[in-house]
Amino acid sequence: MFCPKCGALLYPDGEEMKCRKCGFVRDRKERKRIVSAREEREVTVIDEKVSVLPKTQVTCPRCDHHEAYWILRQTRAADEPETRIYTCTKCGHKWREY
Repeated sequence: MFCPKCGALLYPDGEEMKCRKCGFVRDRKERKRIVSAREEREVTVIDEKVSVLPKTQVTCPRCDHHEAYWILRQTRAADEPETRIYTCTKCGHKWREY
């Protein structure tokens, strides 16, 4: 818990919580409820498969089709290279290239 006056930590002192900086004292059993309002936003959900991703010439391991969509994702540490994720344009199979 933090002191409402100066913002320093409150330390236990018997049945009280005491601020070492300004001397504020609060009963140890006293609890505050923090309620925050959450802002609601409208989110667009795309139900259809939209083919706006870039395409490349690569062979699908499932159907041997030679075209796939691709995206880059950082799946490992920041100092490692990104992972390229392919999706076959014919069968929809997904695979990775590290």
